[in-house]
Amino acid sequence: MTAWRAILVVVLFAPAAHAQPETTVGMAGTLDGVVLPGSELERARKDDRTAPVVLRVVRVYPHGSAFRYDLEYQGFEPGTFDLRPYLRRKDGTPLGDLPPLTVKVNAVRPPGQVQPHPLEIEPGPRVGGYRYLVVGVVVLWALGMVALVASFFLPRRRRAAAAADRPVSLADRLRPLLEGAVAGRLSQAELAGLERGLLAYWRKRLNLEGADPAAAHARLRAHPEAGPLLAKLEEWLHQPGAAEAVDVPALLAPYRDLPPEAIDLAGEPEPGAGHDGARGF
Repeated sequence: MTAWRAILVVVLFAPAAHAQPETTVGMAGTLDGVVLPGSELERARKDDRTAPVVLRVVRVYPHGSAFRYDLEYQGFEPGTFDLRPYLRRKDGTPLGDLPPLTVKVNAVRPPGQVQPHPLEIEPGPRVGGYRYLVVGVVVLWALGMVALVASFFLPRRRRAAAAADRPVSLADRLRPLLEGAVAGRLSQAELAGLERGLLAYWRKRLNLEGADPAAAHARLRAHPEAGPLLAKLEEWLHQPGAAEAVDVPALLAPYRDLPPEAIDLAGEPEPGAGHDGARGF
């Protein structure tokens, strides 16, 4: 009986032992209807990322005291491989005397085949026109932004500079005139205009517009704020070129808190006035 069993195993597994399916690298191959003795087999757990062959048990059928299997494999390296190390028994028992499961994985290219030339990618046409257009648009946009910022800030700076040069008080307005008079640069007409403006201002401020000219003149000469500058103007008008030290800040002291437009320096002499009339009396 033992001899008959050995003959049966040889008859059953001889085709599988001599069969050597072939495939190429990366292509799947199959072993269908392979009868293997012993308890049921399954795929052994291996790292598919490093194994040269990957095996998968597709179907299992009972076959007497054995099992019949449909196997699928895929080789990633050329060579001849035995698939038995990629199987194990479900019940944990040893594999025993399994017939060889040899497969051959061929290289993709036959030996001696000429390799294709490496692919050369030629550069495309130069897109200089579009690039220059983009650069030009960016430059024009930047110039527009600069012009916009300049148009916003420059007028403000000019106004600020003009405001800085503008006199903030009547004393600031009168200072260059007095300094010019001390230096002898102020003409008689300019001195007379300055005197007319001051007389008109003080006459209105002291309510002397309807008073007698002589009495008004005496009051202005005696006034502590109006008198000093008016007396000095009379000296410059009647004694031009007289060298005398003048305290300009002291003469301007009464006018420091007055607005710069408090007097009209462009006023004309009153009708019927002579030189003394230039003083408004």
